[in-house]
Amino acid sequence: MSQHAVRPFLRRGSTRAGLAGGVVVAAGAGLLLSHAFASGSAAKAAPEVVPPSANVTFDYQIGGAYTPPAGVGAVSRDRGDEPADGLYNVCYVNAFQTQPDALGWWEKNNPDLLLRDEDGDLVDDEAWGEALLDTSTADRRTRLADIVGGWIDGCAKAGFQAVEPDNLDSFERSDGLLTPEHNAAFAKLLADRAHGAGLAIGQKNTTDLLERRGRIGFDFAVAEECGRYDECADYASAYDDRVFVVEYTDRDFTKACSSVGAKVSVVRRDLDFGPAGAPGEVWSASGRVVSGGAGLLGGGEGGRRR
Repeated sequence: MSQHAVRPFLRRGSTRAGLAGGVVVAAGAGLLLSHAFASGSAAKAAPEVVPPSANVTFDYQIGGAYTPPAGVGAVSRDRGDEPADGLYNVCYVNAFQTQPDALGWWEKNNPDLLLRDEDGDLVDDEAWGEALLDTSTADRRTRLADIVGGWIDGCAKAGFQAVEPDNLDSFERSDGLLTPEHNAAFAKLLADRAHGAGLAIGQKNTTDLLERRGRIGFDFAVAEECGRYDECADYASAYDDRVFVVEYTDRDFTKACSSVGAKVSVVRRDLDFGPAGAPGEVWSASGRVVSGGAGLLGGGEGGRRR
């Protein structure tokens, strides 16, 4: 969100970080998926890509899988977890930055694919302890796509229906070494790989790239903190309401629900994204109706660390 003077302080938590259970969701009446996830018909030349339905109730489980609350029809889980039976499953992939525990692998096997400044030092996302990947050249993007593309293929083989490549906005943290064009070009390679594997692909944040969604090939969006920045309607309009909104405070959750909750799924999570009952977590439940016709809030737990 380069238009913001201050970078969001509540972005997504690294996968496998601490866990925060249950969810508080906002959804209208239409919660059914528009299609069966996979057609049982004869094989086609290309796999069928099925985007999520608008307003299907969503749970964001990238910190660790757990039994979804009743009424949830779609979940996002880390690529290392199994998809949830009978639901629409989105596979989380950290595509533009390293996971903290994977930095050693990158430094050993592909050190030149890590973004470095003029002194040769790694450029980090300090908030999450993640090194940025270098998407600045066509050769590096191709090599990165071979690696991340393998993860995407793994998502398809595991039974996911879609993928969300995270940190599309890494150019905002690159000290000017990366541009939106660099990341859009890499995202296009990932979209082609996802579609070839039969997966829909979601745009993760970054209203700066909404106008390029068609050229890149995005099918839906996962928008963090769009309530906080009054951007939810932009995503909803661009993607015909096929948007999963994730908020991290009660205030922003209420704003998002008031703005788009009647037509877009909104989930309230804590920053650690863990399952219900995780040690050290504080839980609260909500069950109220937001004015203006927004959907019912509740159906699960939501919490955050003290």
